[in-house]
Amino acid sequence: MNPSTASESPSRTVLLRGGEVHSPADPFATAMVVERGHVAWVGSEGAADSFATGVDEVVDLDGALVTPAFTDAHVHTTATGLALTGLDLSGARDLADALGRVRAHAAAHPADRVLLGHGWDAARWPGLRPPTRAELDEATGGRPLYLTRVDVHSAVVTTALLDLVPGVTRRTGYAADAPLTGDAHHAVRAAAHAAVTPAHRAEAQRAALARAASLGIGSVHECGGPDISDEDDFTALLALAAGGDGPRVQGYWAQHVTDEKDALRVRELGALGAAGDLFVDGSLGSHTACLAEPYADAPGTGTAHLDAADVAAHVAACTEAGLQAGFHAIGDAAVAVVVEGVRAVADRIGVARVRAARHRVEHAEMLTPATVAAFAELGLTASVQPAFDAAWGGEEGMYAARLGVARARTLNPYAALLKAGVPLALGSDSPVTALDPWGTVRAAAFHRTPEHRVSVRAAFAAHTRGGWRAIGRDDAGTLVPGAPADYALWRTGELIVQAPDDRVARWSTDPRSGTPGLPDLTPCRPLPECLETVVGGQTIFRRPNG
Repeated sequence: MNPSTASESPSRTVLLRGGEVHSPADPFATAMVVERGHVAWVGSEGAADSFATGVDEVVDLDGALVTPAFTDAHVHTTATGLALTGLDLSGARDLADALGRVRAHAAAHPADRVLLGHGWDAARWPGLRPPTRAELDEATGGRPLYLTRVDVHSAVVTTALLDLVPGVTRRTGYAADAPLTGDAHHAVRAAAHAAVTPAHRAEAQRAALARAASLGIGSVHECGGPDISDEDDFTALLALAAGGDGPRVQGYWAQHVTDEKDALRVRELGALGAAGDLFVDGSLGSHTACLAEPYADAPGTGTAHLDAADVAAHVAACTEAGLQAGFHAIGDAAVAVVVEGVRAVADRIGVARVRAARHRVEHAEMLTPATVAAFAELGLTASVQPAFDAAWGGEEGMYAARLGVARARTLNPYAALLKAGVPLALGSDSPVTALDPWGTVRAAAFHRTPEHRVSVRAAFAAHTRGGWRAIGRDDAGTLVPGAPADYALWRTGELIVQAPDDRVARWSTDPRSGTPGLPDLTPCRPLPECLETVVGGQTIFRRPNG
């Protein structure tokens, strides 16, 4: 393939030909014209001849697949970059391995004021035990350390970090020798992140965005907020992204809004909405997701941060201000609280106004038929992470341990959501699970619970067009004339149609159906390799010797 596969200037006109172009405008397209940062035409190889002499550049795709760029609808960019460039324990085999990695990282970074790490998951280790404070004190030589669980809803820390947070032992969620949750966790996180210099933060953000671009991701939805980052982090990321040499960043700020002044502050930060991780509850892994019935492996039903009145106040204020509202809700009780609050607003101002605002719910894992129907009725977008099921689903996974097998089987019902007409936007919640768009599509199509599976085509649409629709844009995320030229080129094998129902798959592969194919995502098969990512007609990633 020609190494210059897209214009370095979005004002140039480029003809790409000799590949496979995934477009609803022409299911058999092999060529595409990009002009002034937008798709100008898609069609057949024969028709492409008429454009060849009137463009600035002709690109031979050499059989490559061209698709819309992915949108990851839930990312924590700085935290992702810190995990990429720092201490990542997601691959630790057991407690001893994790402590060894902490010890090595501390030795390799003697000048760091606070050591930062992420990704431990004791549920995967023999003994099921996280490191104790004494073990971490020894491994770090008594230095401050902040080490988040894989779900980022709890953390283990050293004594030296606790000493930086006066009064932390009196905060909700503090435990003498167990992972910190709630307010105690938020306080130590703020102290740890305060040690990150602007230069270190920018390095982490660039690393995260570069990784996203290398995977064919053209846009990310940054989920910031006062409980998980700070305003400087959020605005610095938006300013960095505005430079235009990486993926687009759409920012959400998870501040509880109750009046016009609150809404104005969210706008001043550059956020699209007061949404993202506005916590109604916590996570299943940390036993803080709010459940209707107690956990199977621990006492209690989790933690509720907002009630229906809080939700209603937030949604009403955001709707009046023309902002998207949104919430983090995982447990069935938390999801029910969101539905109750949003419905109360719809009853007051009309369901049409609520639907038009396209409010969203992050994660939405424990749904019932009633809450699925309510999402459809109220126009709530479900911003979901299929890799959660791949990591923790199944009859022997963490979900089953926390909830019991029967309840675990109900989680992440993507087929039911799509059947009801609920808009889906797929993401990773990185660094909770890795940036991995084709792996995310695979996880939705090969859900561990068969009745929740969706077609590869539906999952792909939710990870491309779905992310754009979630921000109120219906004119993007597909390769059709007039759409932004956000696309990726892929080296892959045969293109096929995969659907949970074999009868659908057989019809879809019939040429009469006009269904464009996608890569074979059968588990264990290699995923497509990204050759180039283009945003607004400008290359943001090109694989060397691609």
